[in-house]
Amino acid sequence: MATQPASSPTYRTAPSAVDALEKHLRENPQQKWHHPHPDDVSRSDIYAEDRWHPIFADLRARGPMHYVDDSPFGPHWNVVQHKAIQHVESLPELYSSSWEHGGITILSRRDDIPEEERFELPMFIAMDRPQHTGQRRTVAPAFTPAEMKRMEADIRQRTGEVLDRVPEGETFDWVDKVSIELTTQMLAILFDFPWDDRRLLTFWSDWAGDTEIAMVRDLDEYRQGILMEMGQYFQALWAERAGQEPRPDLISMMIHSEAMNNMSPKEFMGNLVLLIVGGNDTTRNTMSGIVHALHSFPDQRELFEGDASLIPNAVQECLRFQTPLAHMRRTASEDAELFGEQVKKGDKIVLWYLSANRDETVFENPDKLDITRENARRHIAFGYGIHRCVGARLAELQLRILLEEMHQRRMRIEVVGEVERVRANFVHGFRKMPVRMSRF
Repeated sequence: MATQPASSPTYRTAPSAVDALEKHLRENPQQKWHHPHPDDVSRSDIYAEDRWHPIFADLRARGPMHYVDDSPFGPHWNVVQHKAIQHVESLPELYSSSWEHGGITILSRRDDIPEEERFELPMFIAMDRPQHTGQRRTVAPAFTPAEMKRMEADIRQRTGEVLDRVPEGETFDWVDKVSIELTTQMLAILFDFPWDDRRLLTFWSDWAGDTEIAMVRDLDEYRQGILMEMGQYFQALWAERAGQEPRPDLISMMIHSEAMNNMSPKEFMGNLVLLIVGGNDTTRNTMSGIVHALHSFPDQRELFEGDASLIPNAVQECLRFQTPLAHMRRTASEDAELFGEQVKKGDKIVLWYLSANRDETVFENPDKLDITRENARRHIAFGYGIHRCVGARLAELQLRILLEEMHQRRMRIEVVGEVERVRANFVHGFRKMPVRMSRF
C-alpha cells in the first residue's frame, strides 16, 4: 500500500453529510423543501421513507415523460419508462451529459453564486465525446475481464475475512460492518490508497454524493472545503507516483495517460469523486439491499439457501430491485420532439433508473424480488449506452462473491430493527440496518 499523506483534518471533526443536512433542516424549518408540483419526485423524503413506488407507478401509467415546472431543483422533465430512458441514453449528442451544460444530476447552477465562485467539477461521466472517450479509455483497463480474474481471489479472501468477523446471534449494523467495509477496502486497493485511512473514502463519498447539500449555501461551502482536502490528499499520492514506473492502480493510470495527465485540479477532483462515489455508494447500497430484499421475501431467501447456482442471476435481480443510483440527468443540446413532447434547447431531462427498473411492461411483478427472473439482466442500474458504468463488472464480481461466501458459511441474515435509508434523490440506499446472523 501507498505511503500515507497527512490525514484530512476535517474527517476527525466533521459530521456525516446526512447528519449535517438534517441538523440544518431542524434548525431552519422554514427552509424545508417546497414541492408544489404533484409530479415532482426530487423530494428526498419519499426515498428516506421508502414510499416512492406508487408515485412512479402512477407516472409510468400516464406516459414516458412528464414536465415539472416548479421544483427546488428548477424546471425539468422526468423520464420514467424503461424504453424511453434507453432512447434518450442512445442519443448522447442530442442529450448532453457535459458538466458545462449542467452535468449528470438533477442539480441546477445556482443563480446566487457569481461565475468566478462556482465550484464545478468536470469528470468523464459528465463529458461528451470526444473528451469522454479518451478519459474513460484511460481507466477502463482496471475493469477488464482479465483484471477481474486477477482480483477475484483477493476479493474472495477479504470478503471471507469480513464475514468471519460477523458475530453470530448478536445484533450489529450490516451497513457499517459489511457493506461499507468491503467497498471501502476495494476502493483502497483500486487506488493503492493508504490502508489505515481507507474510511476517508467513505466520508468523501457521502459528502460528494448528496445533491440536497448543494441547495444550502453554507453546507455547500463546507462540502467544498472537504473536497478540497480530498484533492490535496490525492495530489500527494499523485506526486509520489509521478516519478515511478506505471502500476495498475487508478492514480498511476491517470498519470501515465495522454488523456488525463494534464488535468486541471478541479478535473482531477471531479474524476476522483466519480470513481469514489461510483465505486463506493453503488456497490455498498446493493450489498445492503440484497440482505434487506432476501429478508423481505423469505421464499427467495429459501431459494438462495437451497441452490447456489442461482447466485449469478440473483446478483442481477438484486441490482434491479435496489437500483443504487436513482437517476441521471441529461440536457437537451437543441430543440427536439421527444415522445410527443416539445423539448427546448437547455431543458433538463432526468432519467429515473429507479422507475425504469420497476417498469411493468418489462418486468413482471416488478415490486417482487424474483432471483429466478429470466430477464433480470435487462435492468439499467448501471445506466445504458456510452455512459454505462465503467466498473459494472467489478460491482457484479463483488456482489457475486459476497453471496457465494455467505452461502458457503450458511449465513442467514435477518433484519431485526428499523432500517434507516439515505435521505437523497441521487444515491438510493441504506444508512443503518440492524441485523442478526444465524445459520441455515
